[in-house]
Amino acid sequence: MERGSLKMENRISVKNIQISVVIPLYNKCETIGRALESVFSQIVQPFEIIVVNDGSTDGSETLVKQINHPLIRIFNQTNSGVSAARNKGIEMAKGEWIAFLDADDEWRSEFLKTMQMLAFTYPQCHVVGSAYEINSHNGIRKPIILNKIPFIGEHGLLTNYFEVATCSQPPISSISIMVTVESIRSIGGFPVGIKAGEDLLTWARLAVKYKIGYTVLPLSIVNLDLAHQVTHKPTRFYDENDPVGHCLVLLNQTYNYKSLRKYISHWYKMMSSFNIRLNNRGLAIKYALKALSYNTLNYKVYLFILMALLPVYIQEKIKQIYIL
Repeated sequence: MERGSLKMENRISVKNIQISVVIPLYNKCETIGRALESVFSQIVQPFEIIVVNDGSTDGSETLVKQINHPLIRIFNQTNSGVSAARNKGIEMAKGEWIAFLDADDEWRSEFLKTMQMLAFTYPQCHVVGSAYEINSHNGIRKPIILNKIPFIGEHGLLTNYFEVATCSQPPISSISIMVTVESIRSIGGFPVGIKAGEDLLTWARLAVKYKIGYTVLPLSIVNLDLAHQVTHKPTRFYDENDPVGHCLVLLNQTYNYKSLRKYISHWYKMMSSFNIRLNNRGLAIKYALKALSYNTLNYKVYLFILMALLPVYIQEKIKQIYIL
């Protein structure tokens, strides 16, 4: 096992690598300042901060311009979605590595320093990342749950990404990852035209091609709003033709990667859960059956099928007990 303590390795003097920070921006005037401040407070400063204004209408880009920071480069485009905004940032990046930060989230001050340390500790990796904290709408902040991490200590190689992602909360988020420009461009960047799950698909495409250096330290903070609570109907809708699931199946056919089938089952389980929250019984059962076709031991899916067949008032009581 490759493992170690980042606290010990932080004493090692290493040459800074050029890191481009890419921030997609769309109508986040209330939070973009906080996100940028978390970049300015990094122990290791980035080479540049690329803000891609994706057609904001609330003056968000004006706030960024008023900050007038020498590292900031701002680009404007018509509203095309978060993937297109990130891809524009990837296209314009001049650094060797790219770290992504969403305009309503934030980093701890040691995030970039730790990513740099991982990049030097594991030079065979084109992807490095960390655990993160989730800050709910009511201010309760908790680190993500991680199971089956393949190393002991604070960091190591995440050799079983799909296995961890299947039995944990997503080990990587869009604000807890740093990738080489070469790797993210090799997979075509982020898929455009997808309403949700574009980031999970991107990490999967990276995971089948590249090794991942990882730390279990939660170094970034994902701020959730009320729409993310399981007792509320989601406001971000998945695509009816499920392009993410389709692409995951194609990945499995191409790479036959260990644990990818279980991960596909996990994706369909999430789709079933999503449709239960919307009271779409037929779709909930459809995706539950797809989940079982990839992993018959995905036991929670059987509960989803049962829930889809029950009256709505009973469903609501079950939702109070189980997190979908």
